[in-house]
Amino acid sequence: MEIFVLLLMVAVFSGWQLKSKNQARRMALLDGFLGRYQVEKRIENLIEAYLSALEEKDPERQARLWTMLALSEQQLCGQFRRLAADFSAVDEADACVSKLPAFLPETDRFFPANTFDMRRALVVHAEALERAASNAQGRAPRDKAYTLSAELLLMQHTCHWYRHSRAAASARMLARHQTPYPQLLASVDPQTRQAYLAVIGR
Repeated sequence: MEIFVLLLMVAVFSGWQLKSKNQARRMALLDGFLGRYQVEKRIENLIEAYLSALEEKDPERQARLWTMLALSEQQLCGQFRRLAADFSAVDEADACVSKLPAFLPETDRFFPANTFDMRRALVVHAEALERAASNAQGRAPRDKAYTLSAELLLMQHTCHWYRHSRAAASARMLARHQTPYPQLLASVDPQTRQAYLAVIGR
């Protein structure tokens, strides 16, 4: 019995070490690409600016803010488009993301059918951001900001999923933005949702 417990403890510790090593490698890889363009910092700044514009009471000042934000949106879209292009050079093995709710070491290697390709996911997000920013539907600035915020948060969810797991990404989204994952999916543009679900196989 004692030997069994010891072996179990060794197996758990080895699994934890492998998990930590795998996650650290993924974080370093993705953060290296994100850091080139300071994407995550720009996303947070843009969302905060949206909130400021929505709270502005002076119509003229609010209109000026929306105009300034449109430029920031275009810059962010261009940077993310380049990021997606850069990440496309990543090896297939490093781009695989497990679709299991929790992170288990090597599941992407041993169960490739239960994974999705992060390279394709980033392309979907890049196209979604550009579509929302171009506002071909002619949405009012408030509605455009809402849709683009949802697109940005879904992209952040995918990045955190790649680093950790789907469950961790959803928990982070709920804690930081009070937005459940199903609500986030329902808030993005229908074209985004269809392309995104096709990539993750749902």
